Amino acid sequence: MSTCNQPQSIMKNLLLLLFIASSYRAAAQKEPDHYRIATQHLQKYFNAQQADKMYAMFAPGMKENLSFEKTKAFVTQLYKQQGAMQQLVFKKKNGPTALYKTLFSKGLPLGLRITLDRQQQIIGLRFQPYQDKKLPVLIRNKTKLILPFKGEWKVVWGGDTKEQNYHVESQAQKGAFDLVVHKKGKSHKNAGQTNEDYYAFGKKIIAPCDAEVVLAVDGIKDNVPGIPNPMFVPGNTIILKTANNEFLFFAHFKQFSVKVKQGQKVKQGQLLGLCGNSGNSSEPHLHFHIQNVEDTNIAIGAKCYFDKIKVNGQIKGDYSPVQNELIKQ
Repeated sequence: MSTCNQPQSIMKNLLLLLFIASSYRAAAQKEPDHYRIATQHLQKYFNAQQADKMYAMFAPGMKENLSFEKTKAFVTQLYKQQGAMQQLVFKKKNGPTALYKTLFSKGLPLGLRITLDRQQQIIGLRFQPYQDKKLPVLIRNKTKLILPFKGEWKVVWGGDTKEQNYHVESQAQKGAFDLVVHKKGKSHKNAGQTNEDYYAFGKKIIAPCDAEVVLAVDGIKDNVPGIPNPMFVPGNTIILKTANNEFLFFAHFKQFSVKVKQGQKVKQGQLLGLCGNSGNSSEPHLHFHIQNVEDTNIAIGAKCYFDKIKVNGQIKGDYSPVQNELIKQ
């Protein structure tokens, strides 16, 4: 099926691990001259899109693990996503690996970890999301939630294991659900070739609690079933912030169906939009998860419990559904 699998997001597709050398723990120190020179060259070559000169900075062992073609493709993709590398701010050095906060002309800052050998050649290079402070800890929701829909839906992916829920491999989405509407054991009528064939398509998605809208995206086209759109992974999206600083993430809304705007306060049960098939989705469904901060690139997912729901016909309180269960309010 689906979904916000990056695992996953465009940014995480950029977190290409070129090669990781062994790391060592040591006291932080001032920026060594040879690291300063190396990163200055790296910045210059990246901004000029001279992948060949960047590749020439790699040690022989790294070149064996990474071809020039892959290096060039990575440099091109990162530049397209982030723009020019404007500044590298040295943060610390542990053993042979130095960490830099890397600022780009567009996009979020990235952390650059670079490792040099004794010949001052690169043996490790890695970009990853960067954060200046510790993120708030969120294990589960404190806010009492109702289901974000009416009627009975099926949990296609949900639970704590990889077998139940492939989202567990994604930091932000590890507590996520993918939900569809089933009738007679199928999620669609006819051959399932159009979105209208799917029972979930166009169903109302509602607010599980009182909250504030912190993100609302509404202009992404719905896919032809079976042809996902990995360029805009979550598709049309809403993020709600609860009074307890929990961020409720809804993905794959139907194009132009989102009924709320950023900054708007919503009440429990209020219409958010209609279920669709936008983004990295192979059929109409709802992707829903909770995370600890708004920014999905650095967020950590939390487990979601609903206050009182019917699970396979039985009422359960403070319950987190799992794969293949039929749930309704």
